[in-house]
Amino acid sequence: MRERLIPMNFRKSDALFLIAVILLTALCSCKTPKLSEANEQFGRGEYFNASKTYRAVYNKLNPREDRELRGEVAYQLATCYRKLNMAARASAAYQNAIRYEYPDSMALFYLGRSLQMEGKYQPAIDAYTEFLDRCPGDALAREGIRGCQMAIRAKANPKSRYKVSNAKIFNSRRADFAPMYLDKTFNTLYFTSSNEKATGTDKSEITGMKRSDIYFSTKDEKGNWQRPEPAEGELNSAFDEGVVSFSPDGQTMYLTMARRAADANTSVEIYTSRRSDATWSAPQKFEITADTISAVGHPAVSPDGTYLYFASDMPGGYGGKDIWRINLKDRVGSLENLGDQINTSGDEMFPYVRTDSLLYFSSDGHPGFGGLDMFMARLNSTGDRWSVENLGLPLNSQGDDFGITFGEGESGFFSSNRGDARGYDHIFSFVKPDIKVTISGMVLDKDEEPVPNAVIRIVGDDGSNQKEVARDDGSFRFNLQRGVRYVMLAGAKGYLNVKQEFESDSEEEDADYGIDFILAAINKPQVVENIFYDFDRATLRPESKEALDEMAQMLRDNPNVTIEMGSHTDRVGSEAYNEGLSERRAKSVVDYLVGAGIAADRLTWKGYGKSVPKTVTPRINREYPQFETGTVLTPEFIDTLGEEDREAADQINRRTEFQVTSIEYDMF
Repeated sequence: MRERLIPMNFRKSDALFLIAVILLTALCSCKTPKLSEANEQFGRGEYFNASKTYRAVYNKLNPREDRELRGEVAYQLATCYRKLNMAARASAAYQNAIRYEYPDSMALFYLGRSLQMEGKYQPAIDAYTEFLDRCPGDALAREGIRGCQMAIRAKANPKSRYKVSNAKIFNSRRADFAPMYLDKTFNTLYFTSSNEKATGTDKSEITGMKRSDIYFSTKDEKGNWQRPEPAEGELNSAFDEGVVSFSPDGQTMYLTMARRAADANTSVEIYTSRRSDATWSAPQKFEITADTISAVGHPAVSPDGTYLYFASDMPGGYGGKDIWRINLKDRVGSLENLGDQINTSGDEMFPYVRTDSLLYFSSDGHPGFGGLDMFMARLNSTGDRWSVENLGLPLNSQGDDFGITFGEGESGFFSSNRGDARGYDHIFSFVKPDIKVTISGMVLDKDEEPVPNAVIRIVGDDGSNQKEVARDDGSFRFNLQRGVRYVMLAGAKGYLNVKQEFESDSEEEDADYGIDFILAAINKPQVVENIFYDFDRATLRPESKEALDEMAQMLRDNPNVTIEMGSHTDRVGSEAYNEGLSERRAKSVVDYLVGAGIAADRLTWKGYGKSVPKTVTPRINREYPQFETGTVLTPEFIDTLGEEDREAADQINRRTEFQVTSIEYDMF
């Protein structure tokens, strides 16, 4: 069976999970290194000490005469480095084992794992593929390839909005990991540390660091985190303590402990401690099963305090370490494995329960970027199926990523050994900034001047309803939500209302939409832009449709308004001819509007011919600066101009306008 071939994956953050026999008597460092000594250290789980001894043995072996033994020692040395999270050293040692023809094909598998943790994804795929040639169908190797391919795609096209930073205030020169908020005030953070101030004087033969203690940090009155301090009371000892969780009221701590005795195996178990004021009581063992061989750790209390989730290698799992839970209110008969949608033949650890249907955990069995990756599992509405999703970059990395805790919104802390060549874990902060979706624009009149005291309303199909008065320059801005259909209405005293509709994008990215409102004044004629006729005829050209449809919509948005459509010609031609042509043109616009559903009794028309020359407005002046604002483009004035300016003036005079004649239609 495959699970028999793979030792339980060990990490410094996993030191509390070791079930190997640890002897209290340390080996004397002055002895001549021997392979038997190294094997004994390895067998006791003293990977740090064993790595030094294996390295000394390896260097004394002759590359030609001791090829077989060199391959064996290289493999054991690589395994020590792998369990100490020294990926680069592990890769080099596995490559040495393979070069010396070490016969166990697992060297290829673990080489793939180590290369993946270095972020060398294509070489890792090659190693996994070669391993699969010898062991077809291996699930973990296939998942390793999938994880590498996923990482290559993610690095080429990163999409996540999460921002990750090293939380330096919490980190020491050793390992700091598994942060957890005390309660929902999010003002106190506990975590595990093996820094040099930890209780006790001995260093672990497993990691070469001091045995871990529990530390905490609080925020000051300005919201800044303070320097960490050891947890107060009887909590910390010369043994390993760490990986904590709290009851909803913050009065009970569940923690992992590795108690050691000279006449017994080291066992990792869950303990509880009670808080009195700011101090914690001596831990008491929390009984889960009568099983005294299996390791049990990484406690996580559900938000309602009903369940305790944890990781264990107890019988009945799917291989490696699995995530289990037990009912805290009725433990008898409630022990439950979370099943194969969560658990794999690899390791699933560090559960964190955010809601009754949202679970976070770390795994090296699901496809990931390397080492332990963090995953989110969502329980469906019927409670019978989990969907598992990798949290992706940058929350996950090529190293070990685990022990997440959430504060306010999409923010919090987690631990990772990314970027540390020694494989030491550190605490990182993360935040997913709120998506900023806005719409902004201007409210202007037909002369492109700001409309005083314009009011803009925006109503969304999500039930939102906002109102804003435009600034003095006519500008406005609203905050919106993603994926919502909106209707906007702009209006002001003395102007016709204008309505516009749009839908915000559902993509998870910031967006600023632009929209302008051009309001028509009630008390003066308003030019309708982009209405075109065939030469010397009253027939509307197809390109006029958009402008006329907007005109029809404006009349629908202002149902109490009646208007006169007026058409004007240039100075060329007789008075009678121009009046007739302009009359027919104005009538063709009214006919179009009636065909668009506007009541005929709201519309009149008149042809003005060349009798009402246009007065230059500020907007016309900006487009044609050769004509001063206020200038009346009479035939006499135009005759004084050069040919090019005469053509421009004639074009300005050729226009279609509407004038509001009443604002009380159908009101009584």
